[in-house]
Amino acid sequence: MGRKEAAPSESEWQILEVLWDRGSPMTSLAVIEELQKRVDMTPRMVRVLMSRLCQKGLLGYVVDENDARMYIYSVLKTREECLEEKAKRFADSYFSGNHVNAAAALLKNVSLSEAQMDELQQILESGGKD
Repeated sequence: MGRKEAAPSESEWQILEVLWDRGSPMTSLAVIEELQKRVDMTPRMVRVLMSRLCQKGLLGYVVDENDARMYIYSVLKTREECLEEKAKRFADSYFSGNHVNAAAALLKNVSLSEAQMDELQQILESGGKD
């Protein structure tokens, strides 16, 4: 069964943030408890969103060997991979794939510190790759 790739919604992103911040697999109950410290979201909604993330190929799970009713979830992509995909989708959606115009629009609307400008300069000099 193939997984469809799709960018996470803002609510789904919040769930991914919980898992990325923890840095280890979590049960849905643990995700719900942590997420409710951050945002107002019902347990049912969190479970629906986690199911969608699994369908999108962003979350995976294993069944607990001691309790077949308990699933343990883990993120399948890093925050950086998801941010990169989100940036590409942004450029494609709003700038017809023109990444220069997308970057220029973002830079014109933010204030950068000296350190951030130095970091940006390093990124540009390296061709955008780490």
